[in-house]
Amino acid sequence: MAAYGRIAGEIRQRIERGELRPGDRVPSTREITARWRVAMATASRVLAALRDEGLVRAVPGVGTVVAERAVDPGGADPTGAPDPGGGPDPRGPDPSADGRVHPDRPEPTADRLVRVAVEIADREGLAGLSMRRVAARLGVATMSLYRHVPGKEDLVLRMIDSVLAARPLPDVAGGWRERLEAAARLQWDLFRAHPWLAGALSMTRPQLLPGAIAHTEWMLRALDGHGLTAEEMLHAAVTVFGFVRGTAVNLETEAEQRQHTGLTPDEWLAGQSAVLTAITGSGRFPLFTRTTGTEVDMALGTLFEFGLARLLDGIGEWISDRPALDGQRTT
Repeated sequence: MAAYGRIAGEIRQRIERGELRPGDRVPSTREITARWRVAMATASRVLAALRDEGLVRAVPGVGTVVAERAVDPGGADPTGAPDPGGGPDPRGPDPSADGRVHPDRPEPTADRLVRVAVEIADREGLAGLSMRRVAARLGVATMSLYRHVPGKEDLVLRMIDSVLAARPLPDVAGGWRERLEAAARLQWDLFRAHPWLAGALSMTRPQLLPGAIAHTEWMLRALDGHGLTAEEMLHAAVTVFGFVRGTAVNLETEAEQRQHTGLTPDEWLAGQSAVLTAITGSGRFPLFTRTTGTEVDMALGTLFEFGLARLLDGIGEWISDRPALDGQRTT
């Protein structure tokens, strides 16, 4: 568990036990750094996490204090504020979420918690996911979830690992190209099924999760034995993944835009005809103007297919002159 999550958990427990009552001041960032010997940035994340949970609030001239309704008896927001993820669901209401605590309902397992969180994120994105929303779906008190996860950040990590592990990589016959293509298509299918996933995965700070590493290992095996160094194999594998992810981040954006505007991409573009006519009529962009005179399919799926084929073509040219090392594979 991250240091900030552990510290936030200790303060949360003090609030639950009544040691810190509404209006009481919680440790400041300086007090946290001194007591737990952590950096100021970590201390700030502790208080931010507690604020996000509605457990504390900032009071000018006083500091951070326990919120008036910090001990949440159910799925409601302890601060009384509306749930940021509570907007209308484009796919209709969730019949299982009545927002009430059911004392006779058994405490959910960690796996069940993650499954429900994935279902919410699939419907509403990570912006619509909160510990309160998960608790409401499960019919338990929000505080009970913290026995399984320290907060939303850790929950999202478990969600990522769960959805990646749920779809095993296929046993594909053929060479490196067929295997890389199979991995890329599986990743694309995962991103389409879970539009929040692409944005949740980081290229610069990769989440070291078994489900994610399994994809990397599988792609490295596809490239092993073709005269590439370990660094080159990793660069190639990450480049393919980066292409798939980079295309897929638009899936959630497009879903949000369609929900907000009620327009498909083609319908939206039709509404830009006056602007497009002005641009093409200026004479400044002759090649672009030529493309507007034909029917060009710019759907994300089409761009994925075109880009993947060209990327694999390029990798093929790159390794074509390398000596095969089939007898020196690492696997």
